[in-house]
Amino acid sequence: MGIHVIKMPDLGEGIAEVEVVAWHVQPGDTVKEDQVLADVMTDKATVEIPSPVAGTITSLGGAIGQSLAVGAELIRLEVEGAGNLSATKARQEPVQSAAPTAPAEEVAEPQLAALAHAGAPPQAVAAAPAPSVSKPVSNPASNPASSRATNPAARPAPQSAVPMRAEGDKPLAPPAVRQRAWDLGVELQFVSGSGPAGRITHADLDAHVEGRRNGAGGGSDERYAEQHGEHATQVIGLRRKIAEKMQEAKRNIPHFTYVEEVDVTELEALRIQLNARYGAERGKLTLLPLLMRAVVLALRSYPMMSARYDDEHNLLTTYDAAHIGIAAQTDNGLMVPVVRHAESRDPWSSAAEIARLAEAARSGRATRDELTGSTITITSLGALGGIVTTPVINRPEVAIVGVNRIVDRPVIRDGAMVARKMMNLSSSFDHRVIDGMVAAQFVQAIRGYLEFPATLFVE
Repeated sequence: MGIHVIKMPDLGEGIAEVEVVAWHVQPGDTVKEDQVLADVMTDKATVEIPSPVAGTITSLGGAIGQSLAVGAELIRLEVEGAGNLSATKARQEPVQSAAPTAPAEEVAEPQLAALAHAGAPPQAVAAAPAPSVSKPVSNPASNPASSRATNPAARPAPQSAVPMRAEGDKPLAPPAVRQRAWDLGVELQFVSGSGPAGRITHADLDAHVEGRRNGAGGGSDERYAEQHGEHATQVIGLRRKIAEKMQEAKRNIPHFTYVEEVDVTELEALRIQLNARYGAERGKLTLLPLLMRAVVLALRSYPMMSARYDDEHNLLTTYDAAHIGIAAQTDNGLMVPVVRHAESRDPWSSAAEIARLAEAARSGRATRDELTGSTITITSLGALGGIVTTPVINRPEVAIVGVNRIVDRPVIRDGAMVARKMMNLSSSFDHRVIDGMVAAQFVQAIRGYLEFPATLFVE
């Protein structure tokens, strides 16, 4: 019998380290050749690591959430034959315990949940710094989303509340008591009555108010009971990568956000007509592929928007191709699959590719190539788009176009007030390389194509 060490392979494209996000085996398990051992996360994609040999697992190389450098030991197996590690070296090297635990680290409490992503790659999302919890998360290797609750004995427990009346049963109280309860902000539904037939008296109201001041449960409403639980979740895998990219983007890029309203009444009418005529054979169109076409046409006049900026070498690279990233929300977080060469696609081809990439991202099957290489990004929250957003740029890109929801609003046209379908575009730009005037002109060009949709199909 021998020892075979599997090291973290080089996944290409300059990746120096990965993060362990899942173990599919444990020490003592017997594995076959090509069986998946672990999932690791690169800067965007999750990659499965298979076993090149058959054998029995003796140790794991790290805990879930731990980063491993390329070439670092990932796993050890006991195999038939000599293995790839000599017996002398195997005795000299310490073997990690079967159940490694992650180093104790302070875990910050989440204070703000984004996603909705305001735009960004994403949907994404900036959060305020949170106070740290000094107690480390226990054994994240076995439970990557571990959470803990404060020992209830450490805090005084809220008193039990008086049972509410049955639904539909109105509290009995004279007008003077009702008026006084209103002035005090007390709901009589939660006040016990000592009078005939449960009638509430002034003394009952006084007792309820006094009990509430003293924290007694006799008159408290359980809907407003104090809560003292605390829960800490280790941020690992894709969620950690999203956090790192958001932090890098906000730290390094001076964002300039420009918002413009667009009348999409004619665009929506055209979309409905196209779907009625061609939807059965070519697929249904949403707003997104039409917006992509408008962006592609606007890029012809403003090619500096389809670019990537290397701030370490002060190098701005512009691209003739329009590789458009589409921010997509998944169960694990925001991902940005890329529609490559959008300039060569008609709206139906773009719609089909968007659907394919979105499904791949949500199911976790998106490849690294499908998640990298974008030159400009579009982000949309659909019906939740709000009025205005401030999208975060997908670094190292220099521009991101955000779509807000479509609403019917009154608009003055030819001196008359009419209802029109209005939508805001909230777009952010890297102010180091994109001037405000140029950014505004780019958005106005997109607006022109959307408000006169025939121009989307006229060269």
